[in-house]
Amino acid sequence: MEKIKIYVRSIIIPVAVGIFIGILTSGFNDYQTLEKPFLAPPGFLFPIIWSILYVLMGVSYGKLKVEGIVDEDTRKIYYTQLLVNALWPIIFFIFKWRFIAFLWIILLVILVYKMVTKFTNRNNLAGTLQIPYLIWTIFATYLNLFTYILNR
Repeated sequence: MEKIKIYVRSIIIPVAVGIFIGILTSGFNDYQTLEKPFLAPPGFLFPIIWSILYVLMGVSYGKLKVEGIVDEDTRKIYYTQLLVNALWPIIFFIFKWRFIAFLWIILLVILVYKMVTKFTNRNNLAGTLQIPYLIWTIFATYLNLFTYILNR
């Protein structure tokens, strides 16, 4: 039963952050009015994709916690990337600082890569579950850059 509680808490935190940021930025989201780059998905897919990624993030971290292999470095990289992730939509949608958001998302890619590496070194499954997040963040970097270029 304790393992289930750990997983539930670990999943709720990133999902709650995502929901909060989604609500906070919803009135500022101008995605539909922007000129979008090739391969840009329709806006309705973003909450679906992010929900899946947040759950995977929580499952991965929960796995490490259940196994008792979360050290201070792992905790720091996990929560730092979650904070950087949460601030990106504020920069991009609320402030509309598209180029700063591009630089910010590069930081996020670096942090997610470090997290994947750290998680993989601790538990292969926990790291592997973060690969979709890394791929999506790299793709989002492309979207951010070309959205900025097309809408200057």
